[in-house]
Amino acid sequence: METGSPRDTGPAGTDGAAPAARPATTKDEPAWIALPPGLLRMRRLLLVVWLGLLTLATALVPGLLAGPGWAAFAALPLAVLLWGWVMLERNWRSWRYAERADDLLISRGVLWRQETVVPYGRMQLVEVTSGPAERYFGLASVQLHTAAAATDATIPGLHPAEAERLRDRLTELGEARSAGL
Repeated sequence: METGSPRDTGPAGTDGAAPAARPATTKDEPAWIALPPGLLRMRRLLLVVWLGLLTLATALVPGLLAGPGWAAFAALPLAVLLWGWVMLERNWRSWRYAERADDLLISRGVLWRQETVVPYGRMQLVEVTSGPAERYFGLASVQLHTAAAATDATIPGLHPAEAERLRDRLTELGEARSAGL
């Protein structure tokens, strides 16, 4: 029997030998960084506050004015609270980012997964913002602006020191990569 004949080849198309193992892809895969848990705590607190106000407005006030039958509507915001509590955690777990040699990756989404790739050379402006609720929880957001108007590159809920480090690093890499343009 000749080697290399069709009867002699294995499933991988090799000469009857076992398929070769895949090379390790750890150097090609980015090191993903998850968001800190403070963002989840902040969003859950805001959910409780807003649904508490909604419960007052839609159930308790009409219940006092129109009778106790209307107070049953207080169960609706409580059901939304339980559902929102779980969904906020799923959404928080979906956010992550990674710095690669030539670009920044941002991944998010539970049902519709979205991954944004922002080349360092395309960055025009990197902002760090922090609203009152974010400052209370010790958080900040990084917003990336590029020439493309449709770029949605935001990393919410970072520690302020990490947000500033990321801003400085991205600005430095952006300036270095765009020098040739």
